[in-house]
Amino acid sequence: MTRTRCSIAPWAMGLTAAALAAAVYAVPSVYPTGTTIYDPDRAWNGFTVFIAPEDTGAIVVDMNGNTVKHWSGYHGGGGGPARILPGGHVLAAGPMRPPHQESNVLIQMDFDGNVVWQFDRTEQVETPDGETIWSARQHHDWQREGMHAGYYSPEDGTVVDGGKTLVVTHVNHTLPNVSPNVLEDDRIIEVSADGEILWDWNAGDHVDELGLSDRARELLLEPRDIGDTTRGFDWLHINSATYLGPNRWYDAGDERFHPDNVIISARYANLTAIIARDGSIAWRLGPDYSETEAGSAIGQVHGQHNPHIIPKGLPGGGNLLVFDNGSNAGWGSNNVRGAVGLGNIVRPNSRVLEIDPVALEVVWSYSMAGRESFKFYSHYISNAQRLQNGNTLIIEGADGRLFEVTTDGEIIWEYVSPYFAEREAPSNAVYRAYRVPYDWIPQLDRPVERRVVPPDLSEFRIAPQ
Repeated sequence: MTRTRCSIAPWAMGLTAAALAAAVYAVPSVYPTGTTIYDPDRAWNGFTVFIAPEDTGAIVVDMNGNTVKHWSGYHGGGGGPARILPGGHVLAAGPMRPPHQESNVLIQMDFDGNVVWQFDRTEQVETPDGETIWSARQHHDWQREGMHAGYYSPEDGTVVDGGKTLVVTHVNHTLPNVSPNVLEDDRIIEVSADGEILWDWNAGDHVDELGLSDRARELLLEPRDIGDTTRGFDWLHINSATYLGPNRWYDAGDERFHPDNVIISARYANLTAIIARDGSIAWRLGPDYSETEAGSAIGQVHGQHNPHIIPKGLPGGGNLLVFDNGSNAGWGSNNVRGAVGLGNIVRPNSRVLEIDPVALEVVWSYSMAGRESFKFYSHYISNAQRLQNGNTLIIEGADGRLFEVTTDGEIIWEYVSPYFAEREAPSNAVYRAYRVPYDWIPQLDRPVERRVVPPDLSEFRIAPQ
């Protein structure tokens, strides 16, 4: 769904406050929610899970858009996605810790809402009322052992009880070779079932390996006003981290693609990289895609979310799948945000790319072409999932729009979230969503699948009262 964006022209300045408010909040306009397109014969049918805005919780919908399960206690403000584990369990982030974009605890619940596992032992922090508590400091992503990319594959063996969990967290410290400011740095940890930290990686310790330009390093070293100093300088903004999992590249002898290695997305740097278990950067794409002929052919990816290796057992297994947002991101001098130095590249449309990570070639993509390219655009959040039948589930997160496309790009399922939060304008944004087989939630009956044929938009009217 495309929203109409508006600005206030000079001639409109004399309008009443009520009229101005109506103009400002003309985004979004009137459109249906729920399932708007559905071809049961060609879709990969199952349940879809996502976190609704703010404190609504984790939502599961069927293919016809019916909400069939709702877990409360989860928050949609930066803690990351909800994922269904086999047997009807859900794992997602609990309460947030303002002003930090992070959650205090990861919580796994069974179908009935009983907490069966949680993690909150990254660091002791102080709450706004002065209480000292343990916090996960978790943000944006996590993975459970066996579910390598965070979603279903017939060859994965997701561990429900007793497995290791990969967690993206924060750490506040000062690293003079990165910035004179206190950093809210990205820290990735792997924890055992009983909360013991088994592996630990801090982004700032590897700044020299990230491919940042000399100008980017100079900009990072400039003192800056970061607003609330209790939060720290979020210089990379890592928004995903997944295991590589078993893959054909490692099977062929390429050590860079060891299944235990971790692939990350640093949104602010336009960087996708693979971290080896010794902490070194084993492979990277970006920040500057023009530095190689192969990168130039792909085209600059920026503001990206959720790059991951498609799991073995799915079509395209071993290839990189990424939601290329196209929003303003990157450190450099040609800058739409002035002296800040961040956001020097802008492209007001999004792409989903499937890339051969060895040849660095695009093997499949989804985007809107030409003059209408702005109609597929999510400037933040969002993801994509490869499905077992070769289709791809795409989440255009800013608009709360989830849709499944064939390899030819035909939309054969579309759902628009009806869950809204009141922000500067009503928002039904969806951070990420994932499709699971029906039998992963055995407590629910398999639903009846009813075709949804969209109306002819030229004839679609709302009747006057």
